[in-house]
Amino acid sequence: MFDHHASNALAPNSRACHDRQQHRFFYGPCSVRDFTKVTDSSLYTPLPDDWLLVLSDIQGSTRAIEQGRYKTVNMVGAACIMGILNIADEIDVPYVFGGDGATLAIPPQLADAARAALIKVRHVAREQMSLDLRIGLIPVKDLRARGLDVTLLKYRMSAGLSLAMFSGGGLSEADRLLKSETEGGDYLIPMDAKLEGQPDLEGLSCRWEPLSSRNGKIISLLVTAPFGSKDEKTQIYDEVLKKLTTILGSKAEDYRPTSRQNLRLRWPPRAAWIEAKLTAAGRGLLGALYRIGWQTAVQMYLEKSGKKAGSYDGAIYRDELIANTDFQRFDDMIRLVLDCRPDQITAIEECLNAFHEQKKIAYGLQSSDNALMTCLVFNMAEGAHVHFVDGGDGGFAFAATGMKRQLAALTSDPI
Repeated sequence: MFDHHASNALAPNSRACHDRQQHRFFYGPCSVRDFTKVTDSSLYTPLPDDWLLVLSDIQGSTRAIEQGRYKTVNMVGAACIMGILNIADEIDVPYVFGGDGATLAIPPQLADAARAALIKVRHVAREQMSLDLRIGLIPVKDLRARGLDVTLLKYRMSAGLSLAMFSGGGLSEADRLLKSETEGGDYLIPMDAKLEGQPDLEGLSCRWEPLSSRNGKIISLLVTAPFGSKDEKTQIYDEVLKKLTTILGSKAEDYRPTSRQNLRLRWPPRAAWIEAKLTAAGRGLLGALYRIGWQTAVQMYLEKSGKKAGSYDGAIYRDELIANTDFQRFDDMIRLVLDCRPDQITAIEECLNAFHEQKKIAYGLQSSDNALMTCLVFNMAEGAHVHFVDGGDGGFAFAATGMKRQLAALTSDPI
């Protein structure tokens, strides 16, 4: 279960963001290829004390989702990641996409530039999309002073891409602090902070149609083990993944939300206007729209004709895209987007309810007919592009609400 198939072939370079190669983890955490190992806390490497967590969260995201704007919410969340990656140069920046926000870890020398990038993203989100973005920077040392940690593990998704997994409890505490009216003030970037200019979001795109479920429903699933030692939590997460393996089977292609069958383009792209507003820097809104329309038209022609252009081979690119889909992650919790049959969803809920009744976990599960995909493209020619997926009807945002409700019940009930 939870494996990936890598491809060494060249990917198209039509959306190459930079000439740099794939990001490198200069702080040197352990690397794994088997997702079932990402819950093992002994494999993780602590972040340096002087690093910071950068967090963003869309205020009022529930209302925006209820208005049918979850794609916009996803895009703004991903923009916070792309905005910082584009100012990071050769520094590798670990990140987590959370649906309605994002978390990144940065060294101190990037703090001012990251702050400026996020202020610009917030301005675009507010002016162009009527979304308010809460952003903050929290030192790792402050989280350690609270008895928590921020540790990382490199998970190699494919030959062209590695992502960071997070453990130690620090991310969850940082998220709580960001949203706390009483404790978060020292870390928040004031809402009235402004800077001139557009953010550099080159490489952010959303060209693909919603991914229809092949099996019945797309579920967004969050599972956290709130109690116990590191070893005890590792054991719980290991047990959960083994149970999910029994339910879902060992072949990732059976439940991965991306497949050759449901990857579809349309012209003009459904989210072209959203992408253009975010990526208008240096070319203006009309220029961004023209570029998106032209690139999508060319790609659709190549896809339908089976022709190649330079290094672009549609079949190879799709294989890389599927391999680089970020549908499974660990960031102080198990975070999954799965394409499931109805009987599998029932079995998953029964399994997780049993763990919850034993006070081992809290979880949230949201189902939808489709998944939304948002893309970050670093270097197409090297296969370095990552594709975030989330459930189409609130996904992680609504799953988090359910998980927090269970957590509140657990913490108020004597253990």
